[in-house]
Amino acid sequence: MTTIAALGIVFGDIGTSPLYAFRECFSGSHGAPINPANLVGAASLIVWSLLLVVSVKYLFVILKLDNKGEGGILALSTLIRGAMRALGGKDPRKILLFGLAGAALIYADGMLTPAISVLSAVEGLSVSAPALAHWTVPLSVLILIGLFSIQKFGTGNVGKLFGPVVLLWFGTIAVLGVRGVIHHPAVLWAVNPYTGLHFLFHEWEHAMPLLAAVFLAVTGGEALYADLGHFGTTPIRVGWFSVVLPALVLNYLGQAALLTADPLAIRSPFFLLAPDFLQLPLTILATFAAIIASQALISGAFSLTTQAVQLGCLSRVRILYTSEHSMGQVYVPVINHILAAACILLVITFETSSKLAGAYGIAISLTMTITSVLFFSAARAVWGWSKLKAGVVTGLFLALDGAFLAANALKIYPWGWLPLVVAGGVMAVMLIWIWGRKRLYARIMQDSLPIDVLLKDLHKGKIHRVSGTAIYMSGKGLQVPTALLHNLKHNQVLHQQVILLHVMTIDQPHSNPDDIMDYEDLGDGVHRATLRFGFADTPDVPDALKHRMPEKARFQPGKATYFLGRETYGVGKKATFMDRFRMTMFAVMARNASPATAYFQLPPGRVVELGAQITL
Repeated sequence: MTTIAALGIVFGDIGTSPLYAFRECFSGSHGAPINPANLVGAASLIVWSLLLVVSVKYLFVILKLDNKGEGGILALSTLIRGAMRALGGKDPRKILLFGLAGAALIYADGMLTPAISVLSAVEGLSVSAPALAHWTVPLSVLILIGLFSIQKFGTGNVGKLFGPVVLLWFGTIAVLGVRGVIHHPAVLWAVNPYTGLHFLFHEWEHAMPLLAAVFLAVTGGEALYADLGHFGTTPIRVGWFSVVLPALVLNYLGQAALLTADPLAIRSPFFLLAPDFLQLPLTILATFAAIIASQALISGAFSLTTQAVQLGCLSRVRILYTSEHSMGQVYVPVINHILAAACILLVITFETSSKLAGAYGIAISLTMTITSVLFFSAARAVWGWSKLKAGVVTGLFLALDGAFLAANALKIYPWGWLPLVVAGGVMAVMLIWIWGRKRLYARIMQDSLPIDVLLKDLHKGKIHRVSGTAIYMSGKGLQVPTALLHNLKHNQVLHQQVILLHVMTIDQPHSNPDDIMDYEDLGDGVHRATLRFGFADTPDVPDALKHRMPEKARFQPGKATYFLGRETYGVGKKATFMDRFRMTMFAVMARNASPATAYFQLPPGRVVELGAQITL
């Protein structure tokens, strides 16, 4: 059952590629001439791309680089950084930058995949019901509106239907492929890699556009790694080799066979594989498959946002947990609204999947290249490989990824720049947030008071105490929190029990229950506590304190008051133009960030916020 469930979540994106990938090899002015030899050659390139990129690179190698069960480029970068620190080395900034770039590109891909998947599926109407062909764009928009509207309900219940539907999809496209191959078995020569290489060299003037079109067949490869945490390695591998790969290969061979018999079928080779009476049902099934493929990527964007917020790469956003049983099922309203608007705008602007394919591929090819670059550092730091061994394997991966990236680079004009600009904007936002937090921390530390000074005053009885427990969120517990200083300044009292709480995110998805808290009694009713959450955990501070605080601390959750600082930011007179711009952006993000009360699950009725003006 786990493998069937994995079919619905993991393989939706790559499973809908036959809708448009093979067609693009021979479409437009860049397409190669349609003849039997070229058709077999194109099918060979797609088959061997699936084998080398997806099977070898991702399923046999990259999937082994899991961060405590979690996958994806952000998890990979944190794994490498953690391994390097464990070996006593520095935490290289370039690893973080690569991880952020990959994450930003996935956001860009997230707005393109739902648009091209749904649009290419609905375009089946031009074959099955030509009278309705002019409704393709309106229907696609309505489907996308419906898809994004139901996100707030969570995917738990709907997800149970995903596996069987996608299993039916793969079974259908396999049968359609067999139907075509039976009529023209000569296409089976595509399993010989020589036919693909011969085609590439023979049609050298079309080589780069051809590789860009072939790449559309493997764009879902990175999703296999990103969704690793949902199912684990074994179900993904079993699903790929037993169901997905055979179905995809058969369908691509079937499309080659169809075009051998009827080159005019290039307008929609996927749907024309089916008999006339099955084309409308196939269009409906393809639409459901496209929705499922889109759902997987939307859910991935939500999970990626949650990880980025936990790692301090994005400002806090409102995150809703849609399942009581699975922490991974989250809904992020702001990301949902942005993706919905972007997808609808793309469909209205481009109108056809063929035009949209011109902007599709560059983001994910760059992501795959970054994954290969990070693999070298991971193989060295995590697996302990020699430079030679890691370099050889990385070089082989980059030879494939580099060829696809170079081919997709030709798409930058007229529309390939779009996802790159989006990714650049997302990365800029993350870098500004990281820069602002670092600068803010340095400024607070500059004006802060050491804990020892406070403890001396308390020991001398200089500070009036009142009953109750106060919890102050602090940096690392070494300095007196700004909120505590403001409370002393204005109210001139301190609670009988004071907990200086530092919440940190570790470089693994889930924290070890035995290591979630460090506790220290500093004396005079002052306690220092550190809570550790994984980047995929829900930071429920009251629950963690309730179950982890030692009995000697006499902690009473119902009587505790949480004191938080709410800063506003000013820019120093000597700041440069770039610093002013970054600080303005940081201030806007901080002002619109989700309140710490909701993020840390704090009881609203027991939270006191103290404001402060900080000049950076």
